Amino acid sequence: AMADPSSFASPACCLTRHLHLRFRADFGARALRGTAALTVRAEREALRCLVLDTRDVQVFKVTVNGQDAQFAFGEKHSFKGTPLEITFPNELRRGQEAIVEISFESSPQSSALQWFTPEQTSGKKHPFLFSQCQSTHCRAIFPCQDTPAVKQTYYAEISVPKELVALMSANRDGEAPDPEDSAHKIYRFSQNVPIPCYLFALVVGALESRKIGPRTLVWAEKELVDKSAYEFSEAEAMLKTAEDLAGPYVWGQYDLLVLPPSFPYGGMENPCLTFVTPTLLVSIAVIKVIAHEISHSWTGNLVTNKTWEHFWLNEGLTVYLERRIGGRLFGEQFRHFQALGGWRELQNTINTLGDKNPVTNLIINLDEVDPDVAYSSVPYEKGFALLFYLEQLLGGPDIFIGFLKAYVMQFAYKSIVTDDWKKFLYSYFKDKVDILDKVDWNSWFHAPGMPPVKPTYDMTLSNACVALSQRWIQAKESDLGSFSSADLKEMSSHQLIEFLALLLLEAPLPLSHVQRMQEVYDFNAINNSEIRFRWLRLCIRSKWEEAIPLALKMATDQGRMKFTRPLFRDLYSFDKSRDLAVKTFLEHRASMHPVTSMLVGKDLKQDQ
Repeated sequence: AMADPSSFASPACCLTRHLHLRFRADFGARALRGTAALTVRAEREALRCLVLDTRDVQVFKVTVNGQDAQFAFGEKHSFKGTPLEITFPNELRRGQEAIVEISFESSPQSSALQWFTPEQTSGKKHPFLFSQCQSTHCRAIFPCQDTPAVKQTYYAEISVPKELVALMSANRDGEAPDPEDSAHKIYRFSQNVPIPCYLFALVVGALESRKIGPRTLVWAEKELVDKSAYEFSEAEAMLKTAEDLAGPYVWGQYDLLVLPPSFPYGGMENPCLTFVTPTLLVSIAVIKVIAHEISHSWTGNLVTNKTWEHFWLNEGLTVYLERRIGGRLFGEQFRHFQALGGWRELQNTINTLGDKNPVTNLIINLDEVDPDVAYSSVPYEKGFALLFYLEQLLGGPDIFIGFLKAYVMQFAYKSIVTDDWKKFLYSYFKDKVDILDKVDWNSWFHAPGMPPVKPTYDMTLSNACVALSQRWIQAKESDLGSFSSADLKEMSSHQLIEFLALLLLEAPLPLSHVQRMQEVYDFNAINNSEIRFRWLRLCIRSKWEEAIPLALKMATDQGRMKFTRPLFRDLYSFDKSRDLAVKTFLEHRASMHPVTSMLVGKDLKQDQ
């Protein structure tokens, strides 16, 4: 069995099967405290101890089947946290189960949690809390086997101030007054599909809901709930399309939750309750992100990477499904357009990281590497490119989706590595082994930089973006008068994003060009976050000082790392804005999400 370099747990000795949590949210102390009861099963004879992952968690007491058990913390590791070693009062036989109950309290600095004062919320009246456990942060809430190799069901009861609502990555199972505290109420949840720890999720806040489909509620603060319900109204249509492509949806409810702007990702596929950034409400990426998170219900949540080194199995396959949904809704040309945009995003990432950088391998080595630091678009877009290339090699989209559906059935409820995927590919396409053998698997999986082969893309929707970007790149000062607002008349927002993305792949434009672009296209007036982000990067790269306050505002008004990190990096690279970028970061650091603050700190050379 392959060990997980990102975890201290040894699932080969002992497996967590079920988790029963009883805890309360203390907003004053910024702590979650309570008990986590793990039902564990011995996987070998004469088992005497259990090692769990923790990070900055206090442990007060441990019992095994009700008997006090000895426990000790091991040596603290810089990012993995501290192993917790529990000694069983009696050894377990192979196959025997025991209930290990741990009294714990999380730290106010927990990397998994972000606590908000009322002033930091939309409503300004109540505090707010959310968790983000992927990849290795569940251990910063309670002790657990924090590896995606282990899947467990869970039941949870959480006590929160009674004017607030608690939601988890599970089906809602009722609420009741807290018998021990009249100012609190208890919410109950049950998740009957086994999940890895990184999909454990919690949110507490003044949340309201709107029903937008037979199995979907949208949750948000009152100020955003109606706009959110309107923006996400396509969810049921996308769920049905995904079921048609990938098989039945096994999770029951599919709710959406809109988080505060500091949420570090576009979305997070927490089961039964997708978390999304509010930047989607002023973006055309709604469809893309929701289709992506819905797709994870099959690839990632049902079939899971066994370690984070094989993250592409979660993300590459999910991007493939997401784009198949887009193709069903908007046509095959649109799917190819999105696919080509992904290839350019991959080029952009590899330009930033360097084409010899080992984190640009599809399968990465995480020995002594923090998964948060290694995170990039590579597993998404290099993974997708491999699948898109295979689709074209093996007979087209209809044939390849048959493989994907069979793959999900084969590995549902399991955690796997790339070799499992590849063996199944070969057995499914046993009549096409000669074609598969021509694939340069070693370069696709283990070489850094761009893939060895570029798939074929339909250029219909891309040509206009390429033509306009080339006009700007080749324009001399004397040509600037030839541009006008009519240039954009026939272009969709998707194409505008692509036009700007193409310019970002090139050397910076002269300052006179971006100033003229603002005159004729008025990009400053556009609130769409995907367009605004790329436009402001273009301005800063061309050293337009007037864009500095706008870029700083976007980098700090929201905390989605896809936007915040590149904006801060570009501001840091521009001599005129470097000091201000560092000063602004240090002012905002305390109110930033802990992972975002750590990564931007590294980018700006401010990491302590």
